[in-house]
Amino acid sequence: MTLATPPTAVIAEDEPVLARTLTRLLEQVWPELRIVGVADDGLRATELALELLPDVMFLDIKMPGRTGIEVAEVVADDWPDHRAEPLFVFITAYDNFAVPAFERAAVDYLLKPATAERLQQSVHRLKSRLAERAASPQAGDMAALMQRMQSIAKPEGELGERIKVIRAGVGNTVRMIPVADVVCFEATEKYVNVVTPTGEALVRMSLRELMARIDSTDFIQVHRSVMVNSSAIVSATRDENGHYSLSVRGLQRPLKVSRAFGHLFRPM
Repeated sequence: MTLATPPTAVIAEDEPVLARTLTRLLEQVWPELRIVGVADDGLRATELALELLPDVMFLDIKMPGRTGIEVAEVVADDWPDHRAEPLFVFITAYDNFAVPAFERAAVDYLLKPATAERLQQSVHRLKSRLAERAASPQAGDMAALMQRMQSIAKPEGELGERIKVIRAGVGNTVRMIPVADVVCFEATEKYVNVVTPTGEALVRMSLRELMARIDSTDFIQVHRSVMVNSSAIVSATRDENGHYSLSVRGLQRPLKVSRAFGHLFRPM
């Protein structure tokens, strides 16, 4: 199947030599691809993605500003509804523990330094996915990607002791909060806000690390920065633009569901 317009791509790589090499190789193996932007950090990669709306993004995993995974999460949340989501290819120097997870995800991966032969395989996959997507868009692909990437972001041996009770600060007081009492977790810049029916408290830990360590399977992701206790969800309401918000037991305000996770709440 031939696309009506040439596909476009954004490259995010903080090592200039590797960025130039990838650009040159792509020009060789995929000459019809238009590289519309190159970023040397995660913040710029996010800006370019939301400004240029590329079909494909080649994202270095470790970059200043935001990691490639974080760029994908932000782009997923802020991507306009009228455009199909981009396909992500992650560029990584990770050891072999990550490779099977990348292969099972709804994306491709390239180990540094990329070779023309390996890139040719990736291009073949991307062309097939673009053609399939044009014929039949797949709801939930972005959510599957984000969850898979989060699951491999920290090797299993580094998770630490499982948490059943959260010690969280409220002013000069430390609250002891059973995980079962938590309504939702909301990530801020440096902290995670732990929300219960009786109040809120802060822990100095990333949301990803906290969710990897809590002793519960009841929490589901509804936004890149929000995990909600599924047993506390009362209802999901869709607005005229197709965006969902949740009514949660013990919380007076609605919780926004990002575009990537809206499919979780569509009627069966």
